[in-house]
Amino acid sequence: MSTEIQSEIRNPKSAMRIDIITIFPNYFREAFDFGIIRRARAVDLVKLEAHDLRSWTSDKHHVVDDRPFGGGDGMVLKPEPIFAAVESLTGASEHNNIPKKTRVVLLSPQGRTFTQAVAVEFARCEQLVLICGRYEGVDERVAEALITDEISIGDYVLSGGEPAALVVIDAVIRLLPGALGSETSATNESFTNGLLDCPHYTRPPEFRGMKVPEVLLKGNHAEISRWRRAAAEQKTNRNRPDLLKK
Repeated sequence: MSTEIQSEIRNPKSAMRIDIITIFPNYFREAFDFGIIRRARAVDLVKLEAHDLRSWTSDKHHVVDDRPFGGGDGMVLKPEPIFAAVESLTGASEHNNIPKKTRVVLLSPQGRTFTQAVAVEFARCEQLVLICGRYEGVDERVAEALITDEISIGDYVLSGGEPAALVVIDAVIRLLPGALGSETSATNESFTNGLLDCPHYTRPPEFRGMKVPEVLLKGNHAEISRWRRAAAEQKTNRNRPDLLKK
């Protein structure tokens, strides 16, 4: 992660706002009460809220889905309540664009892959709106005309976008200044420099015949730094050689 990006993330003018649009808002009821997310909320680094998509329906049964045109399995989330929800949460409208510092993200298997670099992009925002897909997906007009990003957390299919939303939220919040215990933690992790993180060890120095590398016990910071770089390259080459090719 470059110094320029670190500086840009480290100086937010106000708490970041993250809104989740879902048909299961209770899914997130306890998820935000642990670890880094809880700490970030407690010190007003971020404001989090899960919204029930049904709140933006106009019929008495609060219908949010319908059968797909052309036939096929399952149901598709309707465009009307999603457009209404996003416009209500962002201040946009049919005639007004999404605010510049707001990202509206559709979580879907068809999106670009979520990476650390994308997390950095999102951490620069003032507002992040996450749309959780369900069933067979979301009416394509949402992707065509409403969102700023379509994101997938991997090449597999989930029952809905809620687990993906938690992944995105955790990755983004830990980049906000003050969210982690150390300012350098986020800059020394896997993917920030194009490599996986180096191996880490703690006490005891020997366990079942396996010893901690001697260089880590001597306190020579220059040697330790060189060892960690070389070990990170070796681990990346072994587990994720595709990263080295990039």
